[in-house]
Amino acid sequence: MNIKGKYVTLRAIENEDIPLLHRWANDPDIWYMLGGWHFPSNLGYMQKWVENLKNDPLNQRFAIDAPEVGLIGTVSLVDIDWKNNNAFTGLQLGDIDIRGKGYGVDTFMAIQRYAFEELHLERLDGSVIEYNEAGYGFITKHCGWKEEGRQRNWYFRKNRYWDRIVVGITRADYFELMEKKDYWK
Repeated sequence: MNIKGKYVTLRAIENEDIPLLHRWANDPDIWYMLGGWHFPSNLGYMQKWVENLKNDPLNQRFAIDAPEVGLIGTVSLVDIDWKNNNAFTGLQLGDIDIRGKGYGVDTFMAIQRYAFEELHLERLDGSVIEYNEAGYGFITKHCGWKEEGRQRNWYFRKNRYWDRIVVGITRADYFELMEKKDYWK
């Protein structure tokens, strides 16, 4: 099953994605903008990571395909809590030339629709490094997420600490956004 946005398709990560994912995994400019931490990895590590995806029902990771471009990134629902109906969501867009074209917004709208309308989750959580103004802007201005708090000096990047901005969206927030924006029409 694929998850359709207006412009992107979210699909399973496949073996043919490994070379590009490996390149992104070793690009410090990409990882500088993400909340997680990553060490340089070899191709074998990436192959094992992809192989293990099928065995992890609490962490769902999707490839993002854009028409006429192909694979542009990944989006995840991780730490899924089926009892309390929530998950942490993360987005990684690859090469810089695809950013700022609406793919991130469409990806988040598609993963939200899947989470709230198919999986019946109650809320999604996320976080943004304080200097990632573009990421914070698109998620709060276009995708309905709200800032819920700040954890001071959470991330260490480039020899200093940065705040972690905690963001979230509930089912009610999502459906209110759909009424206002009518995104899927």
